[in-house]
Amino acid sequence: MAKGAGQPYRGGERDWLKLKHRSTRDVICAAVIGTRERPEQLVLGLPAGEELRIVGRTSPLAPATARTLGKLLRELDGAHPWPGQVKPGAIDRFNRGGRAAVDLTLVDPIVVEISADVAMTGGSFRHAVRFVRARPDLELAEVAADAFDT
Repeated sequence: MAKGAGQPYRGGERDWLKLKHRSTRDVICAAVIGTRERPEQLVLGLPAGEELRIVGRTSPLAPATARTLGKLLRELDGAHPWPGQVKPGAIDRFNRGGRAAVDLTLVDPIVVEISADVAMTGGSFRHAVRFVRARPDLELAEVAADAFDT
């Protein structure tokens, strides 16, 4: 929140400004919510040692974006680092919805660029992030687990 130094709080008035800082970064998409051919949301991960840790999800994808991504996503041959079902809190740290498990469609991991509020909790994004673009030009090993550069 931002306000003038001498500006008092006035209940019910919208005098103060709320500022959010967003930044872009590369993360790994290793699952989707919905089908591989038409994903509704991407489930994102970052490396944590030798593991790929779930760190959040995107906001719902536009239909055109979902179709384009559907052409890039591949079925994984072999073992996957994530289960096919997770608790809602695994992909949304502040989930206020139901307690039903979320079904994941596991995919061959790819690098994607996202735009996110830099606020993180426990190494996970606090809020849903925005998909920017797929990065097939990058290898998974090029994705760093470090925090946003601000």
